Amino acid sequence: MASAFPGAANLAEAVKKLVDADTRNQHKETVMKEEPTNRPTVVDRATFQAELDALRVREKAHTREGDAIAAARRRLPMVEIDPNLELIGPHGSTTLLDAFEGRRQLIAYYFMWNPGRPAAEQCEGCTVYTSQVGELSYLHSRDVTYAVFCQGRNTAVVGAEPQVSYDESVRYRDFMGWDIPWYSAQPSLHTLLVGREIGLFHLVCYLREGDRVFETYWTNRRGAEVMDYSWALLDLTVYGRQEAWEDSPAGWPIGWDSNEDQYRTNGRPIAQWSRLEAGRSDYLGTAATEPPPGPHRCH
Repeated sequence: MASAFPGAANLAEAVKKLVDADTRNQHKETVMKEEPTNRPTVVDRATFQAELDALRVREKAHTREGDAIAAARRRLPMVEIDPNLELIGPHGSTTLLDAFEGRRQLIAYYFMWNPGRPAAEQCEGCTVYTSQVGELSYLHSRDVTYAVFCQGRNTAVVGAEPQVSYDESVRYRDFMGWDIPWYSAQPSLHTLLVGREIGLFHLVCYLREGDRVFETYWTNRRGAEVMDYSWALLDLTVYGRQEAWEDSPAGWPIGWDSNEDQYRTNGRPIAQWSRLEAGRSDYLGTAATEPPPGPHRCH
């Protein structure tokens, strides 16, 4: 039998998602509060140092391999792109060339965005990565500009008006307290990310020679971990990231689902909670009434 009122199926699906998310959060909180059932073997200092020295050989090899990969990256060819591709900036329409701010190179993070959705439903992965980019003077000293290119749409959302979604995303930037150059790439998105998945986050590097612009490198998914320090620091700890995909001994705590909510707690991207506690409003000017889209699996 058909539902007695329109939208009932969608509403029921949205409620189910909220219940499922609450169940995962309760499980996660229980796991994190429990004492781990296992821990490393306790040994004397000499034995510990010998094991660490053996691991250090592998760490140094890993570092040297990373240096070699970076050297190969510097030798990649590049592709020329239109420097006049339109972006939306704080003063309206602008260009890719303008986003360089006169510097020789540009690193652009393509932020995922769900137009018309409230702050709690924005991308948790983009939130954590962008939260960890603060001091830009070191990049500037190497003649590099860093900027966010908000995509203004998600694979689950179509038809977003560019200026409206830009305005929403800027309110989110201000709510989070990020002080970095911010643009919308939506007017030129399919050209800027040609051959790549629109709606997925990307990290893209550009080179400018006069008024000519070239793309020199891009990556996405775990490639964007170069922006991060939290996961790098957690990787140094005995319990690691505490996510299900990791190769950890039996009895190690695992409280985070690597597919959906490793960046969320209590229904929000983790970094939002401290902003709310500081009294900031997360109102983005949206008036969304439809249930949120399904998980976008950005990781």
